[in-house]
Amino acid sequence: MGLSEAHSALLNNGLRDRVTLRVDGGIRTGRDLAIAAMMGAEEFGFGTIAMIAEGCVMARVCHLNTCPVGVTSQKEELRKKFPGTPEHVVNFFMFVAEEIRELMAHLGYSKFEDLIGRADLLKESEEQLARIAKTKGVTLSGFFGSIPESKDDRAFLRATPAEGGGLKDSVVHVNGGSSDLDREMCNHEDVKAAIEKNSGDTAVSFNIKNTDRSTCAMLAGDISRQYGNKGLDGNLNINIFGSAGQSFGAFTLPGMKLRLTGEANDYVGKGMHGGEIVVLPEADAGFVAADSSIVGNACLYGATGGDFHANGRAGERFCVRNSGAYAVCEGTGDHCCEYMTGGVVVALGTVGRNVGAGMTGGIGYFYDEDGRFDERVNGEIVKFQRVGSAAGELQLRNMIERHFEKTGSEKAEAILDNWDEEKAKFWQVYPPSEAQSAVVSDTIVGETVKVSATAPSEELCYLPVGAGLSPDQTTRCAD
Repeated sequence: MGLSEAHSALLNNGLRDRVTLRVDGGIRTGRDLAIAAMMGAEEFGFGTIAMIAEGCVMARVCHLNTCPVGVTSQKEELRKKFPGTPEHVVNFFMFVAEEIRELMAHLGYSKFEDLIGRADLLKESEEQLARIAKTKGVTLSGFFGSIPESKDDRAFLRATPAEGGGLKDSVVHVNGGSSDLDREMCNHEDVKAAIEKNSGDTAVSFNIKNTDRSTCAMLAGDISRQYGNKGLDGNLNINIFGSAGQSFGAFTLPGMKLRLTGEANDYVGKGMHGGEIVVLPEADAGFVAADSSIVGNACLYGATGGDFHANGRAGERFCVRNSGAYAVCEGTGDHCCEYMTGGVVVALGTVGRNVGAGMTGGIGYFYDEDGRFDERVNGEIVKFQRVGSAAGELQLRNMIERHFEKTGSEKAEAILDNWDEEKAKFWQVYPPSEAQSAVVSDTIVGETVKVSATAPSEELCYLPVGAGLSPDQTTRCAD
């Protein structure tokens, strides 16, 4: 219904030639694609069926880390059972394409675009409606009967004559593969020299606006093409000023240190693998950082490493599917640590509901200002307790200290200045897999405590229990 309404509204207002409509949700077959096209869709998204094609058995235990075919598991013994290959997915889509070809041949069309917007080709099946009792009396014509007739006028499939009259992609997708900022960054002489040299420290600065999306992802690609996931041996310090669009710092690698002064939209640090992202407000922002949102939803989605510090609050689903990043912010929205399988999260402010839903790995520390944290935890899997182990306290304090060093957070400073009293306000959230770790239980002696995930070499990121950072670790890891 939404698809047909969107197509109709755009067509009636003369805007259809400036928009590409993409639809998804329950699309399984070539017939589904043909119907969606007739209702106005030009692009199509596949979700569940593509997963099934590569081996998913729909066991519906994705959040438990026990997937029987290893699709959504961090356990190596289960991942070895994964049966899928890329060829399985390719083969499925070949069959989908073949089914569409057969349907088009049956209708007498040779080009798929001739079906787009042709709702006049759709007709209710009275036999199917009568087959099920609950659909008797249902009329479907209202879903597509109001779609404007486009059999003879197909101009909406092309750009306007003033714009060249060609394919709409040249008009609709004006940003191409990335924003101009990404290209400017990758072509900067100092940046290219830093990647080529792969040692020492390099610092560059750029301005950003909210239409600049996935900033630094192209740079991460340039680095990975030369050095793989290990990233740079040196440090590439990138200072950015302004309001960042979606997916700022996506796929950041070791050696990349991003410092954004301003704010950022959703998906900051998506797929982050290493390095560092720091987000802080401008000095004259005029608001209290600890009470204000500075990054959007789903930050650090699927991150596998790296350090993240936000001097302000984050949106919903902070660190969803995080499996290795170490993150500190000053509060979050709902669903913090959802489906998390590794890493550490510290929230220095209030959080929303459903904390730790589906969390099977990693540790969370939450500052309970209002005494209501216990009612916001999803206890289906995780447990929570006050920070009682020496290792847990050490990890928490060091991460807060790093946060203060990186951002100048007033909230972090206030907590550290009164540590003996404030530490009692923290809750530690952990899943069963972490119950015997040093930071949760004091029964383990001699285990190291990880305080950072930014450096390529893990030995630089580990802190022996009961010890402080050495000068070398302070220089190379904390700073």
